[in-house]
Amino acid sequence: MTITAGIVGGTGYTGVELLRLLAGHPDVALRVITSRAQAGQSVSAVYPNLRGHIDLAFSNPDPETLAGCDVVFFATPNGTAMEMAPALVERGVRVIDLGADFRLRDLDVWSHWYGMAHTCPQLAAEAVYGLPEYGRTAIREARLLANPGCYPTAVQLGFLPLLEAGLVTTDGLVADAKSGASGAGRVPKPHTLLCEAGENFHAYGASGHRHLPEIRQGLERAAGQAVGLTFVPHLVPMIRGIHATLYARLRDTDADLQALYEQRFADEPFVDVLPPGSHPETRSVRGSNMVRIAVHRPEGGDMALVLAVEDNLVKGAAGQAVQNMNLMLGRPETRGLAGISVLP
Repeated sequence: MTITAGIVGGTGYTGVELLRLLAGHPDVALRVITSRAQAGQSVSAVYPNLRGHIDLAFSNPDPETLAGCDVVFFATPNGTAMEMAPALVERGVRVIDLGADFRLRDLDVWSHWYGMAHTCPQLAAEAVYGLPEYGRTAIREARLLANPGCYPTAVQLGFLPLLEAGLVTTDGLVADAKSGASGAGRVPKPHTLLCEAGENFHAYGASGHRHLPEIRQGLERAAGQAVGLTFVPHLVPMIRGIHATLYARLRDTDADLQALYEQRFADEPFVDVLPPGSHPETRSVRGSNMVRIAVHRPEGGDMALVLAVEDNLVKGAAGQAVQNMNLMLGRPETRGLAGISVLP
């Protein structure tokens, strides 16, 4: 049976990545794509790469049309999904929010970081966090899914085996992460202009970033205890990609870290553990739903060093949302996501 899908907020970079992936999904029929700013314009006029693949125009959000879909994706600014999702869930629509509205369990923490009151606490308590490599069983049963953020995906997957095995101290974890400019969205901002971002490299959010509580929440779930995490994101002059360099102090220096990672992710279709001594490159995952990971122990010491790369728009956003949709609606997990990374 064909899955009918709607997208609320289809004009940003995450929205167009969803369009690209869903247009090539053999089981999906796109029914509605909303954008108040672009309503009435054809999708291909805004995104010419979709010409011949999507014969739809952007429209204003209409609750009745959206309620006729099997699944609705929200690729919207924070605060939008929590206003519209309850009516859709009540009518049996599966909802996948690519924003942050339902990621955090503690809504006081959410309000602190996102600067607004949360208006949907009942659904926030029910929402399932959509990291398939950790919570696949719950995802299959979810009515409302919180798709993880881009940085949180790479950082959590990189630390997960160490924390689950209890091999590292949890009070001094460090995540040093870099992202391309598409992570800032399509709305023009001075720091992402070519003349500002080109030939430049800088950290931001060093005193606190809104992805920090999401990452900490996931790591504490894996560790079964509180964790101390320093997270520093950086902007690098490229379009796509995230590279996370992760540091953790080992409790057991006799542990075979390579075997640990290979065994933990052996059955994961979108996590590739590289051979010993490898250094994954962001270009190796461009346009794909794959995360590539390498694990090191510098000079045989007591520090575990993990390198993880992903495409922030695919596994870090739209691809993971499609992966979750497949699980929620009983399709093979890899359906529509078999594309190979683009090189050069």
